[in-house]
Amino acid sequence: MSKEKNIKGVVYSTNPNYKYEFEQKPESPTLPPNQQDLRILLDRKNRGGKEVTLITGFVGKTKDLEELGRFLKSKCGTGGTVKNGEILIQGNFRDKILEMLLKASYKAKKSGG
Repeated sequence: MSKEKNIKGVVYSTNPNYKYEFEQKPESPTLPPNQQDLRILLDRKNRGGKEVTLITGFVGKTKDLEELGRFLKSKCGTGGTVKNGEILIQGNFRDKILEMLLKASYKAKKSGG
């Protein structure tokens, strides 16, 4: 799911015509919303005390995850990002995001305190 590519076999070659082979993990197909098991939690760790709403558990292609992240950011009217298979939304929007995901027929629940 990450954009990093792992070099397969040789790490360094002095041959100027050598073509590196990269291992590419196939992305799993995106599950329908009613089969997704999303967790919504509030995170403050390693963020300088700032709150971030974290959505985890999405199974599918990175493109679909980014699309869902863009939708949630626009509805909350705030910034955020998609990293390592997780959606990060700046601020505490757990209740609002939970409502939106349930309306969109996702299986979601709050997690952590």
